Amino acid sequence: MATSMSEPTDVLQHVAIEIPKGSYDSLVIPLKEKMETMTTASCIFKVNEKLREIDEKHYLPQTVSIGLFHHGRDNTKFMEEHKWQYLYSLLNRKFHLEATLDKCVKSLRELEHKARLCYKDLKQDEVPSDKFVEIMLADAGFLIELFLKYAIKGLKRRGDYVFNMSGLLYELRCDMLLLENQIPYFILQRLFEIVPIPNHCKLSLTELAFRFFRDMIPGDHRLHLAKFGQEGNHFLDLIRHCFLPTVPRIKAKQQEVRGLPYKASKLKDAGIKLKKATTEDLLDIKFVKGVLEIPPINVHQYTETLLRNLIAIEQSGPGTTNHISSYVFLMKTLLPENKDVKLVKRKQILTNYDVSDKKQVETLFHRLCEEMKVMENADDEFYYNGLCEQVKEYKRSSWQPRLKTMPPPLKPGYLQRPLPRIVIVLLVLFIVLVFVGALFSIISFFRHKL
Repeated sequence: MATSMSEPTDVLQHVAIEIPKGSYDSLVIPLKEKMETMTTASCIFKVNEKLREIDEKHYLPQTVSIGLFHHGRDNTKFMEEHKWQYLYSLLNRKFHLEATLDKCVKSLRELEHKARLCYKDLKQDEVPSDKFVEIMLADAGFLIELFLKYAIKGLKRRGDYVFNMSGLLYELRCDMLLLENQIPYFILQRLFEIVPIPNHCKLSLTELAFRFFRDMIPGDHRLHLAKFGQEGNHFLDLIRHCFLPTVPRIKAKQQEVRGLPYKASKLKDAGIKLKKATTEDLLDIKFVKGVLEIPPINVHQYTETLLRNLIAIEQSGPGTTNHISSYVFLMKTLLPENKDVKLVKRKQILTNYDVSDKKQVETLFHRLCEEMKVMENADDEFYYNGLCEQVKEYKRSSWQPRLKTMPPPLKPGYLQRPLPRIVIVLLVLFIVLVFVGALFSIISFFRHKL
């Protein structure tokens, strides 16, 4: 049959040649899995049991389970039905659902070994292969469809439980921030390339995910998108990239200084001015010419959970930098007392948006440091040691010139020297005049009485 001239000619230029698995050498798959084992590091960890005992609500999903660690959890089972409904909506946008589903399953089987390696301490035989693929498919499909419906209003349906149930989207976001409740990002990327995406959606998976999470990330959203798009292991890791500082780090000259040497209320006494920074990048703290500039942080109900899980990444992942831990520790040293918190609030550096209990905001950094043992290990690198060293040295240099301009102390015996005669004469005259004036006033008083 002849090809119609109206058909696009560039279709023939993009031909994907797929080699059936049966044509591979028997050694190919084992070698591939060996390479993945050597190069894929675990990125989804279980939080320390001691931390969970203190306050487990910050680490365990309450509404939806994502990934392997909490699949089948009792309080998240009601969302399983909605996951499958969302997956069906996603795949059913194109004819031949079975063909698309077949591609998804085959792709997940190819990624299965690598994906399993992402879960720390997960035994290979703990979750059967078919069950593993089923969990990844349902969770990834649910997330992709959730992002699409959130970004494109026309995809929402009147009876959609997720968008009609008050507060449910907030609960989903909170659960999707948890370290133990993650799915490898490359799983989502692969399925996003296979499933039918609406023609009018021109957004990438990264852009869709960022739109869903951006209100939970403090700072300038325009700057965060570029950071969020950097390669990440999962959603929490992508969010962590948005926090990373953009200004160069100041390294300590000699000794490592942990924490600021002065609390907020004592900075003025040391000749240091505290100022709200113009930048909204949370970790871009600067000290320039006696001015300590700290970006504002707006504390929401989910801020503590987010910070706890970001710190958990730094404590669990080998070789991970302690940026978030260092920030929390620095703020703890700046705000040891309530009066310091009030001062920082007046400077609009610390604000609470929707937190009803103000004490939760005032003690936030102390609780994180004490309960999570932040920076207690001597081997933990403190990111702001150079900045704190500059603050510590500034008082010494700024006070020395003041001491040189002070008047010299009085010499011994200075007050014992005799007064000049002219001074003595003036004092006597002053006393006489006062006495005479008083005398005339008394005489005048009695004359009027008589």
